[in-house]
Amino acid sequence: MLAGLTRRHVPSPAQGVPPMLGRLFRVVLSLFAALLAFTAAAAVYARVAGRPSTTPEPDADEIDLVATFGPVAFRSTAGSFRGGTVTTWFGGGTVDLRNATLDPAGATIRTSTLFGGGNLIVPDDWRVETALVGIGGAGDGRPSGNPPAGGPTLRLEGLALFGGWGVTSEPPGEELLAV
Repeated sequence: MLAGLTRRHVPSPAQGVPPMLGRLFRVVLSLFAALLAFTAAAAVYARVAGRPSTTPEPDADEIDLVATFGPVAFRSTAGSFRGGTVTTWFGGGTVDLRNATLDPAGATIRTSTLFGGGNLIVPDDWRVETALVGIGGAGDGRPSGNPPAGGPTLRLEGLALFGGWGVTSEPPGEELLAV
């Protein structure tokens, strides 16, 4: 009997809220979210619209790559690769470091990724540490895994929102061509 009284006297959260008001709240919330997303996208575009999408020389020890609403493809032959920046906003691509030599002190690639990302191709014996923040990230897909610490390390750090990076030793599809 006590359980029956409790159920009758404790209103559920949906009671007392007219259905039309609930629908209106959801519509207003959806419009606010769309406006917020549009504003963020506009701010992102404004920030990178003026940046030239230049590709550094293949032997450059530091890079600055930009992919905005399009692809980027870069293959490095650096003698002492130290890292740099890679910006992929509404775009992506490939950064191939298989022919580069990592600086003895290691290297850091700082990335800013929004609705984009790419593929980071490194030699099997490189150690890669990732420290990306956001809704996205990075994954190491090399068959041999990440080598143990001790040698130089490539660090991938920065922001990844709704995108990310894959670390591999082979470009996607290359293993299919070798058969």
